[in-house]
Amino acid sequence: MSGLHPAYPLRTERLELRPHRIEDLDDLLAFHSDPEIVRYVPWPVRDREQTRVALEAKLTQDRLTEAGQWLVLAIELRETGTVIGEVLLKWASEANQQGELGYALHAGYHGKGLASEAAQEMLRLGFEELGLHRIVAVLDDRNTASAQLLERLGMRREAHHLQALWFKDEWCNEFVYALLKDEWISARSGSAASDRG
Repeated sequence: MSGLHPAYPLRTERLELRPHRIEDLDDLLAFHSDPEIVRYVPWPVRDREQTRVALEAKLTQDRLTEAGQWLVLAIELRETGTVIGEVLLKWASEANQQGELGYALHAGYHGKGLASEAAQEMLRLGFEELGLHRIVAVLDDRNTASAQLLERLGMRREAHHLQALWFKDEWCNEFVYALLKDEWISARSGSAASDRG
């Protein structure tokens, strides 16, 4: 595995996934400052300056050159050019070909299948371009919307860890979802066959 250097933008039906730009600040602030959005993600409610600092760190997270790194991409709604969220892929282990998926989406765009569309493309990147064998997603067990999204992606709940994480001043339970490359390929070929039928 030689890492991942995608050709940008990655285009889906309605989205462009691309590296962050400094001019994304206002769009990011709209969801980084929303307590409901950040409730289950590993950052606090951010003001403009905190969002700017976080954005500067994301500017270089546009490729994977070694295990342990996160690819962090802006989710841009092609119709408006607005950044409505971000989607992440971690190269967790080179030897074991493991990855991890993450995402956050502005509340105004929930319920439209947009997070699923972005996450689907990240799974494709992980399996087909990075050569991963297994991709997981770890989430707070109270985050039912995220759990439903992962199930729609074909991911399987593999674990329920009780009080596994001290997070935002309380012990939290975690769900671990996972998908194997063989399952990804099988689901893709099945949907392609049904499209032809």
